Amino acid sequence: MHIRSVMHDAGSLMLEQLLNADGGDYRGRTIPCGCGHACEFVEYRDKALLTVLGPVKVKRAYYYDRECKAGICPKDKTLDIEGTFVSPGVRRMMGRMGALRPFGIGHEDIKELAGICVTAKEIERMSHKLGEVAEGFFKAQADIALSEKVVPIKAVPKMYICMDGTGVPVVKAETANRRGKGEDGQAKTREVKLGCVFTQTGVDEEGYPVRDENSTTYVGAIETAEAFSQRIYAEAKRRGVDRAAEVSVLGDGSPWIWNIADEQFYGATQIVDLYHAREHYWNAGRVFLGNDKEKLAQWTEMRRKELDQGKVAEVIKAISELSPATEHEKEVCQREIGYFEKNRHRMRYDEFRKRGLFVGSGVLEAGCRTVIGQRLKQSGMHWTVKGANSIIALRCCLLSNRWEDFWEYQAAAG
Repeated sequence: MHIRSVMHDAGSLMLEQLLNADGGDYRGRTIPCGCGHACEFVEYRDKALLTVLGPVKVKRAYYYDRECKAGICPKDKTLDIEGTFVSPGVRRMMGRMGALRPFGIGHEDIKELAGICVTAKEIERMSHKLGEVAEGFFKAQADIALSEKVVPIKAVPKMYICMDGTGVPVVKAETANRRGKGEDGQAKTREVKLGCVFTQTGVDEEGYPVRDENSTTYVGAIETAEAFSQRIYAEAKRRGVDRAAEVSVLGDGSPWIWNIADEQFYGATQIVDLYHAREHYWNAGRVFLGNDKEKLAQWTEMRRKELDQGKVAEVIKAISELSPATEHEKEVCQREIGYFEKNRHRMRYDEFRKRGLFVGSGVLEAGCRTVIGQRLKQSGMHWTVKGANSIIALRCCLLSNRWEDFWEYQAAAG
């Protein structure tokens, strides 16, 4: 650690000399202003800058526009340090750490791993700022995809679009006038709508589908179903949905998912996640047979076999044959029967398996835990919608292997 510190000291001195080799970037007595006026050279000004090698001083020529009453240092724009005392390299570290770790301990990790001293609050502010840029990156990529100007490198045999929702704890102001599931009826979370796109080329030796390695990309935000519909459609377009030989939409029974599927992915195979479907006959079984574990096990095993074979009508019949004795039992029966009746065309699991398709949305279930849960649902956390969305955008960049693309976009935009 001592050797690293000495090397950083030496490196920062070398970097400082390199950055100031231009003498301060003097560009003449006057330079044009963006508003059409002329800016006059006033003096050289030093700027303290924190870099990945440590603190340095940057010498910059300072120009002043008397008409606009504003000063500029052109060198700041060249080095991408306008309005900040942190270099792009350190900003990158801070953004990555803020996306991966709680702010309160992220600054300790940066100090330990990189020898850079920044506060937890500085990481928080920088992460939110970069998250907003990341959202701009996703929007720019979506606009390109929807413009039909980009053709994917190659077509894929099978593409999957998965969608799900998961709650994130938010500050009280974000749940005003929203109904919740708690005893007090007050909502304490806001739903993140998360989507992923992945591809499949083949199956394994036993005929089970195999997801293409590193093919999964994520998009998500706390937003309306209408806004998310455009977001997931743009991502599918970017990934080449129009050139996929077969497209499938995977999800649970939430109506908003199938509304998006009907609207944006018309003609795609719709598949209810098998494991969600199993939960629904289990719900009925527990209410009616919960006191007899052996009978419950036998009853649910029969339903499992029927569902795996795509015999949804048999599952519906079995639930309808249960004898409700209370209003609650009657309500459970009606609800679960309605679920299977409404989604029976999405539960042709025997057919789906013969076609070599995925019948479970485990990729997205894991995504909800990885993209959202591991960072935004830790003990004691409460987010604003804006703050949560900025971190979600950063995590989607990281976990979709688009981190480098994001930084290239930011460099080009700057």
